[in-house]
Amino acid sequence: MDISILRRTLLGAVAAAAYGTLAAPALADDYPSRPVRVVVPFAAGNTLDQALRLVGEEFRKESGQNLIIEAKPGGGGIVAAQTVQTAKPDGYTVLLGSVSMMAANQHLYPNLPYKPLVDFRPVSNFLGARLVLAVNTSAVKAKTLPEFVSWVKANPGKVSFASFTAGNSSHLSGLLLNERAGIDMTHVPHNGTPPAVQNLLGGHVQAAFLPLLAVKPQVATGKVHVLANTGAERSAQMPDVPTFKELGYPDLEIYIWSTLMVPAGTPDAIVNRLHELMVKALRSKSVTEKFAEWDFVAMPSTPGETAKYIADESRVWGKWAKLMLTDLKPQTN
Repeated sequence: MDISILRRTLLGAVAAAAYGTLAAPALADDYPSRPVRVVVPFAAGNTLDQALRLVGEEFRKESGQNLIIEAKPGGGGIVAAQTVQTAKPDGYTVLLGSVSMMAANQHLYPNLPYKPLVDFRPVSNFLGARLVLAVNTSAVKAKTLPEFVSWVKANPGKVSFASFTAGNSSHLSGLLLNERAGIDMTHVPHNGTPPAVQNLLGGHVQAAFLPLLAVKPQVATGKVHVLANTGAERSAQMPDVPTFKELGYPDLEIYIWSTLMVPAGTPDAIVNRLHELMVKALRSKSVTEKFAEWDFVAMPSTPGETAKYIADESRVWGKWAKLMLTDLKPQTN
């Protein structure tokens, strides 16, 4: 999978993105004058909630206003996207767009009711992260990925894996492992990380592809074991866990990412000011240090860089549409 753009971002190539990026000569000096709503496409309590709350603290320090998180799960992010798409373009409703919403959905839904770079204006990329393959230790005795693959092969049709949404990086990771390892795990999608973790702990699924932050507490208690991560390198938070690439699966170098968008028609001055506030928050010491602890990477970028990033990633995901569609019911929305 060609993810060089995301790799470069995670390694810091976008870290020097400029603040002033739009043609508007002046900022909206009175913006924001009230709290800003951020619509998230997953159920409340997901890992992005934690990241947004942290960024929101820095946002409040700089602007005097709060970020209000509103969960709008469902439809692979379509519900959240339409909520923001139809909102007043005044800078007070922001979309936290996911991989599926911004890059994958247009290849999976022939009648998708929005166009990412037509119906929205980019503000900045938000964060990126690798995923981990986590297993329930009560159900899975395998301690390594090769042992796990052998176990799945010995139990055909009996093993399932959780993703935190259909059509996202966590879903693709499981499908690619199936294809490359010659196994047949069944995909079980969820509306966010909390229900995926709950079902993993409850034994309703035996494995899951999730951000490390979602399962780290359960790893500490021994209820969950991590077999591999999807990054280019080992995580500093779990240096003993190998990458899929190390284990002979180079295609499984896959990341999640998210981006901040506002409705089309939002004035340049508002986008400029919101960009300035969000980038300053993402670059703050408290955010970058806590993100590193959570195995996240802040991805501040200019609106232009964000638009190019989305377009490039969409082309990459277009290459995987056929594989994704084989695992999805016909998408007619």
